[in-house]
Amino acid sequence: MADDTDLAALSCRAMMDVPRIRPVLDKIADKWTIMILTVLCPEPARFNAIKRRLDGITHKSLADALKRLERNGLITRTVFPTSPVAVEYAITPLGHSLRGPFEALCSWALENEQAFAAAARAYDEACP
Repeated sequence: MADDTDLAALSCRAMMDVPRIRPVLDKIADKWTIMILTVLCPEPARFNAIKRRLDGITHKSLADALKRLERNGLITRTVFPTSPVAVEYAITPLGHSLRGPFEALCSWALENEQAFAAAARAYDEACP
């Protein structure tokens, strides 16, 4: 782990870069983005297939998220001229570049799930 001097320098640099970092993180650190990209990572999928894999997402939330991800270059939307029209979503190379950080974050979440729960219980017990 970095020493305090390194951490202070990293923190200072991050604070100077907030105007550039924040807009990007706002686009990828929301409730559904990581999960949608995780669904699309192995293979393209249609809307309803994505929705089935993401328990709890509403039709509107998924539609809005897919539009935002397409706008930001993380996925593509392909319309097939069939009857009825078929639409397929696929992850782009830019979207794939998030795989490593997302896998690390998901691994961290799994490793620390119990610590999170314990901390919340301790806090709730200590606070009226």
